[in-house]
Amino acid sequence: MKTCHACKNELTVCRTVGRRDVCPLCGADLHCCLNCGFYEPNASKQCREPVVELVKDKGRANFCDYFSIAERFFGEGTSAANAQARKALDDLFKK
Repeated sequence: MKTCHACKNELTVCRTVGRRDVCPLCGADLHCCLNCGFYEPNASKQCREPVVELVKDKGRANFCDYFSIAERFFGEGTSAANAQARKALDDLFKK
């Protein structure tokens, strides 16, 4: 599911996201690092793509050629999935 990084609104994107595209609900830039599938806060330059140039403002539109909109889910179902994953880990590492 494609979602806006700012408002967590579900996006219906039928094509590639352009540099000037914005979220229809909150107006945040969509072609930005925070919406990219390569974005990783703990990686070098906060990107998993090794040859990418440094982008200072991760929430603003940029010209990165490696941009690929991320598939993320921020809905209510995540708590049930998290609880199930936690139970599986607890069962695995029983004391």
